[in-house]
Amino acid sequence: MSPQQSSLIAPLVFVVGMSMLKEAIEDWRRFLQDREVNSRKVKVHIGNGKFEDRDWQNVRVGDVVRVQKDEFFPADLLLLSSSYPDGVCYVETMNLDGETNLKLKKTDEATLNLDGDEEFEYFKGQIRCEDPNANLYSFVGNLEYDSSVHSLGPQQVLLRDSKLRNTQYIYGVVIFSGHDTKVMQNATDPPSKRSRIERKMDKIIYFLFGVLVIISFIGSIVFGIRTKVHMKDWWYLRPDEPSSYFDPDRIYLAIFLQFMTALILYGYLIPISLYVSIEIVKVLQAMLINQDLHMYYEELNRPAHARTSNLNEELGQVDTILSDKTGTLTCNQMEFLKCSIAGVSYGHGVTEVERATAKRLQKNVAEIENIFAKTTDALLLGEGVEMVEKPHVKGFNFKDERLMNGNWMSQSQSDVVQMFFRILAVCQTAIPEEDDNGGVQYEAESPDEGSFVVAAREFGFEFYKRTQTSVYLREMSDATGAMVEREYKLLNLLEFNSTRKRMSVVVRDEDNQIFVFCKGADSVIFERLCKAGREYEETTKVHLAEYGDAGLRTLALAYRKLEEAAYAEWNDLFMKAKTTIGPDRDLKLDEAAEIIERELILVGATAVEDKLQKGVPECIDKLALAGLKIWVLTGDKMETAINIGFACSLLRQDMKQLVISLDNSEVRAAEELHDKEALLKVSKDSIRNQLARAQQEVTMDGRFDGVYALIIDGKALGHALENDIKGKFLELAIQCASVICCRVSPKQKALVTRLVKEGKGKTTLAVGDGANDVGMIQEADIGVGISGVEGMQAVMASDFSIAQFCFLERLLIVHGHWCYKRIATMVCYFFYKNITFGLTLFYFQAYSNFSGQTLYNDWFMALFNVFFTSLPVLALGVFEQDVSASICLKFPSIYQQGAKNEFFSWARIQSWMANGVCSSIIAFFLTITIFQHQAFRGDGQMAGFEVLGATMYTAIVWVVNCQIALATSHFTWIQHLTIWGSIALWYVFLAVYGLVTPVISSTAYLVLSEALAPSPLYWLTTFVVTIACILPYFVFSVFQRRFHPMDHHIIQEIKYLRRDKEDPEMWNKEREKAVEKAKIGFTARVEATLRQVKHKLSHRRHSHGSHEL
Repeated sequence: MSPQQSSLIAPLVFVVGMSMLKEAIEDWRRFLQDREVNSRKVKVHIGNGKFEDRDWQNVRVGDVVRVQKDEFFPADLLLLSSSYPDGVCYVETMNLDGETNLKLKKTDEATLNLDGDEEFEYFKGQIRCEDPNANLYSFVGNLEYDSSVHSLGPQQVLLRDSKLRNTQYIYGVVIFSGHDTKVMQNATDPPSKRSRIERKMDKIIYFLFGVLVIISFIGSIVFGIRTKVHMKDWWYLRPDEPSSYFDPDRIYLAIFLQFMTALILYGYLIPISLYVSIEIVKVLQAMLINQDLHMYYEELNRPAHARTSNLNEELGQVDTILSDKTGTLTCNQMEFLKCSIAGVSYGHGVTEVERATAKRLQKNVAEIENIFAKTTDALLLGEGVEMVEKPHVKGFNFKDERLMNGNWMSQSQSDVVQMFFRILAVCQTAIPEEDDNGGVQYEAESPDEGSFVVAAREFGFEFYKRTQTSVYLREMSDATGAMVEREYKLLNLLEFNSTRKRMSVVVRDEDNQIFVFCKGADSVIFERLCKAGREYEETTKVHLAEYGDAGLRTLALAYRKLEEAAYAEWNDLFMKAKTTIGPDRDLKLDEAAEIIERELILVGATAVEDKLQKGVPECIDKLALAGLKIWVLTGDKMETAINIGFACSLLRQDMKQLVISLDNSEVRAAEELHDKEALLKVSKDSIRNQLARAQQEVTMDGRFDGVYALIIDGKALGHALENDIKGKFLELAIQCASVICCRVSPKQKALVTRLVKEGKGKTTLAVGDGANDVGMIQEADIGVGISGVEGMQAVMASDFSIAQFCFLERLLIVHGHWCYKRIATMVCYFFYKNITFGLTLFYFQAYSNFSGQTLYNDWFMALFNVFFTSLPVLALGVFEQDVSASICLKFPSIYQQGAKNEFFSWARIQSWMANGVCSSIIAFFLTITIFQHQAFRGDGQMAGFEVLGATMYTAIVWVVNCQIALATSHFTWIQHLTIWGSIALWYVFLAVYGLVTPVISSTAYLVLSEALAPSPLYWLTTFVVTIACILPYFVFSVFQRRFHPMDHHIIQEIKYLRRDKEDPEMWNKEREKAVEKAKIGFTARVEATLRQVKHKLSHRRHSHGSHEL
């Protein structure tokens, strides 16, 4: 095999081999992960009341299993009984919906007695239920047991990958296992991901291969014609005994052999080694990402990790980010911050949103005549607030001495304050647990409920014990201030759901008085107040608006006192509804609740902060300034998601909210008919109409630059994702500044991600931290896992992992921008240098009658891409920086160069190719012209074939290396070493190789020492050809920087000329470009506030002037 052939085949074999090895390693890792999960143990009933350990993979439908506390459920189970007498258990579902709060599950009363292993010796039953499906929040079935039929719902189902918490054990029967489980139904097959640059690069390779075939075909045809006609005149080829290559009698064979020779010879047009170089560069880029200390989370000792190197450059081309909420944007840690009681607002805490906004406002105070000065100082400095340093209590960040340490008793409405605290402590479903220090900790169904009972404890109303029938408090007596133990008997619990938007408890106190304590969304509570209970309504509404603007989650608190007879009458109705079997049960329970949850008396409202992860508002603001669109996909209810939207500045008060939901009168009327087909039709029509109205509103208001947010719940989204509607949904969503999808299942997250990816045709990035985010992460072009508190499922499925959401800013805006620019420039340069080199071979073939004679020594061609041009391009791909990291973060709008694909557009690729063609023409014909008609040696001899080839090769080595020097913006010693070292290496190689026996070195034998080096024409030709080849690119670069500069050109010039210090106004003006376009983030939020204030001031001045006139 000749060096030509080996130089082409070896890189191909290496590339394919490395790809196979890489895929094999990744498959092996996935196999080990699956085996670990499938090998987990669970207790399974084997008969005669005995249980034994069995692997998860061997659990079958119908098996009875026992799951212990803090174990995961191995399959979808029907809850039969638990360690609690009333058959309840607490389940953590963060691997399904991302929520860390506990869910209460309760068994059917028929199986309560199955509370021990021996009880299952004679247990038999039959379950009839729905087919396996992906809906996490619904289940329909019946249990035939003990000669009766019992209806089943989602309250009795324990889903795989949920965890049993605060319950010693449960017994359950497997209803779905393996791939039939709901979590697996929500899973999607992991796609094979390739970057857009690589996919486009393949098309360029196909194009170059086509060019290769065409020029080879043309050359072979010309060769065939000339051989047929002129072979008899070529005496030096022995026409009397021609070889197969030059036989005019077998001309078609000669043409075919010439065609195959040309394919090999011109093969340098196709940069096979590009794939090897890109793999090396991407691995090194991934190492730099892994070692970036700015993305290292010291608290958990977790660095960033590029789990795959295939998608580095995709990080710089992201258009839309689809993010989970809980554990990704937030810590899922609620803190009680403020409250409104009896029309008085308490609490001086400052939210992260308020702090960021105040900081931004402080820079603009002068512009609006110091109108915000007092507010800003108060926000930042806590003016007028007595700050008492105390140990921080998890879930409680309230600062106001008027209510602390019993001071509430001196308030004018102390009886109302007392009732407020009492409702906080009693109206809940939390479980108290004594910690190691003797204190009380709480496990609550939701984090905000946990913050309420913690707040009540800190105010002096400690909930310390719960039984099946009572709640026990240690209350601060308003008479003596001493702690008094009180019992509140739980008569009824009216649970919260997304339709009711409230929860209530009916309790009897020690004075035998019956109360209804209710908490819920303010809109729901206010419409249920009695006339006497509206005393504080207006002031409370004002406070709620202030809390909402600060990004806080709010609930209103109210109560009602019941007479014994009224309660007894209502309780009979409620118990009948509770014992109803069938689909009407929930409806009848809601109707019963409506009867008692009215004529309420408003007490006040709470405001809790869902603590955002550190730096989230700033990160979202920076991403918004970079031109990225952010969608939030969460399993939380709509109110929670909206509050977080405000906290993250994805929403703001002047933003018009387009809410798409099935919670309307038309759908409710259809539900009462119990006709599934009719309900489906009404639901689809409702969604279609809502989308049409919203689209019309956005279109009409578009000319006024209105800003919209689209908010849609899970049920509505299910219809919006259907084939005949999803196009309209996406069209509307694209026109909105923010999109928030609530109550979505893991499969819906993946489907939304697919819709955005395929519908927009641009790069999508999904970021999440739980198993419920795996489908979304796998579906997106880039998946980022947060290695937080919800396990490692998201990380294991991701392409990149980070410990905090705020690190996404640096991962995209810095590393993404760099990697995109490096890879794009590297690929374009690779095509340039191979075209420059490869076409000179074609030109020489035309000069030599397409005979197959090579211009260069075989080893020159074999080593061109290996030694003399490979290292500079690797250095470019790893170390190039058009601007520094700090500049990337100061000017995030520069990121749009990647999102718009400015460095790898077809126009840019064609310009690099044209540059390669131009360089090849100049290098070949200028060298030929210089050497053609003059002496080369001192004795008057002309240059020989070997001299021409070595001289032209030298010039090309200089040209392509100087070209990469011109394309480089950031020089380090590594760049200098690789560029100039590669040129020096060529001379060293030529000298050493020339000393080798001519049997091996052939045309290179002593060519440098005896022919090239002594000749001034050799050095002059090298210099002239190099300058002539790089001059067009140099002139173009100067022209572009002077008349059509790109963003990074302007920034580079400002930094180089120190304009950032000498002319800060110019520097700031360049930075403000992104602010003008941003529609989300606290920068856009503050800019909108400033515009409103300026408008009001202008209007006030105008009115004042008119009044004077």
